Amino acid sequence: MNSVIRISIFLFAALIAAAPRAAAQDGAIEFVARATPSGGLEEPVRGFPFFLLSKSFEAIEKDADTTVPKPDMDAFIAKLDISPELKAWMKKNSWVSLSGDDFIHKVKPDDVMAVPEFNTAYMDRNSGDQASPDFPKPKYKPTDKLKNPAKYQKLSAEYLDEVHHYIEQHPKSIDGIDAGLADIDPTSTWRALMGKRPPEIRRRALDLAQSTYLVARTETNLQGQGFLRAIPPGTYWLSTLDVPAAVGDQRALWDVQVTIRPGETQEVALSNSNSVQSSAALQ
Repeated sequence: MNSVIRISIFLFAALIAAAPRAAAQDGAIEFVARATPSGGLEEPVRGFPFFLLSKSFEAIEKDADTTVPKPDMDAFIAKLDISPELKAWMKKNSWVSLSGDDFIHKVKPDDVMAVPEFNTAYMDRNSGDQASPDFPKPKYKPTDKLKNPAKYQKLSAEYLDEVHHYIEQHPKSIDGIDAGLADIDPTSTWRALMGKRPPEIRRRALDLAQSTYLVARTETNLQGQGFLRAIPPGTYWLSTLDVPAAVGDQRALWDVQVTIRPGETQEVALSNSNSVQSSAALQ
């Protein structure tokens, strides 16, 4: 027999012999998914899709989060129709909301004096008819601005110093100035801009999970059982992605680690106890 033919026959036979051995190294997963509603009995999760991933869905979501840029706060602030001083305050504090306790706690006496919008809101709140009896009163008259500019300037500067000192002595007097800032508060616009990001992160995470990191997919039967065959040895995650299985009032999400060893069948029981809220690795 021709030597070339003999070699070809040998190689072909070797490949045929190796194929069963290679297949025998694969493992399998047999799982059952059950959930227990409050005050109820454990029920199988029927006809529900499960995904075998090479990376946990939680980690995939974190990866997706890094690929979706956050809105540029400085660029957002730059476009607002407010004073340069207020823009500078927002950038310095990385803050755009002009309402609520968190905002009030960020406003210092120097800010009230330096930011025109804060100063106006503060003075409107504290120098009117409802003002505290000891709140400073100006010693100049509006007419002094034209009749005696030097006197007006001097008394105005003194008055501002008195107001500044009063704020330092009575920091609680800043409370409530957000009521006078409602018309320029950009909180709702910023929140709407930020709200566009989570759906995009979710979309990217789902795309990655069902493409780059997808190993296998199956669906549970009427008993809540699922079967995954011919799985190469390794560590995987049995996941429902971000779609909860509804059983009564229970919304179960699974993202459970499973280790497959050569030629072995890993049996996994999914229940409330190893749902995402208390995920446990199965070895």
